[in-house]
Amino acid sequence: MHAFDVLADPVRRRILELLAEGEQPAGTVGDAVRREFGISQPAVSQHLKVLRESGFATVRPDGTRRLYAVNSEPLRDIDAWLDRFRRYWTPHLDALATELARGRRERRLSENGEDTPRSTP
Repeated sequence: MHAFDVLADPVRRRILELLAEGEQPAGTVGDAVRREFGISQPAVSQHLKVLRESGFATVRPDGTRRLYAVNSEPLRDIDAWLDRFRRYWTPHLDALATELARGRRERRLSENGEDTPRSTP
């Protein structure tokens, strides 16, 4: 299964979000996902299996529990693939950061009673 096919499912994305907080028992993940999505325990198990088999999650036994964790390698592969598209949004995000900084500066100056510099068109 292709990485984007794995991540297309909102349940699997949510499981990865939960695992991003740290290694967790299957039961804890299952309880959260069942509560949020209203799916059965076997359905959660199937999603965990897909994540394991696709390499997005690892599992290790701990007594009777199974502890799941994120495997970052497939995420790095996705990040590398997305890298060719960053040029489309990076300048916009940089411009937004500049505007936010300008707004904070102007607000700080006005709170201190200083004249705010005005941009000229």
